[in-house]
Amino acid sequence: MALRKKKTVRAAAAQIAPDLDSEGGTLARVLETVHEAARRGVELIVFPETFVPYYPYFSFVQPPARQGADHLLLMQRAPTVPGPMTEAVAAAARQAGMVVVLGVNERDHGSLYNTQLVFDADGRLVLKRRKITPTYHERMVWGQGDGSGLKAVDTAVGRVGALACWEHYNPLARYALMADHEQIHCAQFPGSLVGPIFAEQMGVTIRHHALESGCFVINATGWLHDEQVRRLMPDEALQGALRGGCHSAIVSPEGKYLAEPLTEGEGLVVADLDLALIDKRKRMMDSVGHYARPELLSLAIRRDAAATTRPLAAGEPALLSDDIPLPPEAA
Repeated sequence: MALRKKKTVRAAAAQIAPDLDSEGGTLARVLETVHEAARRGVELIVFPETFVPYYPYFSFVQPPARQGADHLLLMQRAPTVPGPMTEAVAAAARQAGMVVVLGVNERDHGSLYNTQLVFDADGRLVLKRRKITPTYHERMVWGQGDGSGLKAVDTAVGRVGALACWEHYNPLARYALMADHEQIHCAQFPGSLVGPIFAEQMGVTIRHHALESGCFVINATGWLHDEQVRRLMPDEALQGALRGGCHSAIVSPEGKYLAEPLTEGEGLVVADLDLALIDKRKRMMDSVGHYARPELLSLAIRRDAAATTRPLAAGEPALLSDDIPLPPEAA
């Protein structure tokens, strides 16, 4: 396991607005931003949660009975993985020599998933993971993920892990990545949601993970322009639900901001990560090493991919689950 490939890494968190009007508009914004970041020497860039084609803001402000048309439109525009979208991002990552972490609405036949993709600097898709539990209103839109992607992966900039939004409030999910020795954690939130309290809580959350895991955290949130907010929610009394909640930031293993967090407008938060700070932090407190007590507390992880069918081996009895056999009359 290669735990360190570089001494410093220039990283960026992208806070930009999606294109709500066209199928490929947001992807075009992603590719433009990768090229812009490359001109600034960025080696790792993180985009917001389900940024392609856009986060399902409609599900937060509309009652279920009125979501049908918007939900169907999102399904029609959602990319498959792999597919033309991943090919385009892979080519941009390869051309820029950049690790790209992108959130997408992934379509898998008749279902949508909140999916995080990690492209290495050579363009290879090295991680595809689905948010394990959609949050609150999101359960009307996305299916549940599994543990197959709950891991860190080696990349050109080091060992990278990722979680989406309130997965950061699942301590066991975070611990799974900590135990897999992530050096750089990529967090993704929707942004332009809930209000200022969302951004405040986000700052606490990402700084705590940096301190507890002894890794860098890059957090990217999206942005909605005023016109987009008014379009998504014409009722002025409810537009506050689609404002605030932006906190794109980069945090060191010591819990310090390495650049001023971006809470309003579009832009890139850029900082240089000194990977020596990981050892400086873990020398004193390694949550999954000398500070752990595995004989008292440990985590069991099921990392196989979820499947609705599986073939039975010859002679294998039919099961309802892993340990409950069918009754004789139903076998």
